Amino acid sequence: PRVTRSLPISLQSCQCLAWKPHPAGLWPCPGESQHVVAGYSDGTVRVFSVSRTEMELKMHPHAAALTAITYSTDGEMILSGGKDGIVAISSPRTGMTIHVLADHKGSPITVIQCTRKQYHDFGVEGGELWLATSSDRRVSVWGSDWLQDKCELLDWLSFPAPAGPEGLDSLPPSLAAFCPWEHGVLVYVGFGLQKEALFYSLRKKQVLRKISLPAFATSLSLSPAAPFMAIGFGDRLLRLQPCPAGAPQDYTGHDDTVHFCRFAPSGRRLLTASHSAVLVWELTGA
Repeated sequence: PRVTRSLPISLQSCQCLAWKPHPAGLWPCPGESQHVVAGYSDGTVRVFSVSRTEMELKMHPHAAALTAITYSTDGEMILSGGKDGIVAISSPRTGMTIHVLADHKGSPITVIQCTRKQYHDFGVEGGELWLATSSDRRVSVWGSDWLQDKCELLDWLSFPAPAGPEGLDSLPPSLAAFCPWEHGVLVYVGFGLQKEALFYSLRKKQVLRKISLPAFATSLSLSPAAPFMAIGFGDRLLRLQPCPAGAPQDYTGHDDTVHFCRFAPSGRRLLTASHSAVLVWELTGA
């Protein structure tokens, strides 16, 4: 790989970033700028133009360092979460923060994810669902209508766990994601009573099934093209897990904890990262 753009350097640490989505998953037309949004250690959110290699907008919706950030599915809103558990929804058009949610206050946000929904799915208005996960093993699920300035709590999940083991500096992260191949279901992994991935139905308000894991997960990604999960672990292990059942495939290409994994939109490639290595996997037959 080679560097094709270099964005402006900040004295603050960039903690998280996300690409701006495009309609129907299409890339921008020639001459149209691509954008990324980044969250920083000083609580700022900054929007960059990739083609012009410049910062276009800087907002300050947080008092603490950011830990998670994403765009809404239409790219019209920016959702960000901080180390203090505060979630903010901001408009990149106006630079204004329109919602500040304190439901997770006191526990760092580990994941924010958005997905499209039909307008009256789950009895709430709006065309989008989104979730926020915090390190205290709580997940909130929301239905939003950004044009009407509505944001309604749909579900609140709390997963039990034993007392933290002695000698462990930090617990495994709490991670959740909407399931692309099973409508109305989210997947959760984290420190708990058992080492497992849980499939939770937003319609039935219950765990549908569980998949046992060899250890507590450190990263999670669900394929958008096939019923597969990629799960990273602390012992350099990467697992591809067929769903709802099937023999997993394990790989040991990393030299440290697999702290990040992400499927490409096509589902044919998987990006994983550890302390000193970034690997790109080609998935055949998936």
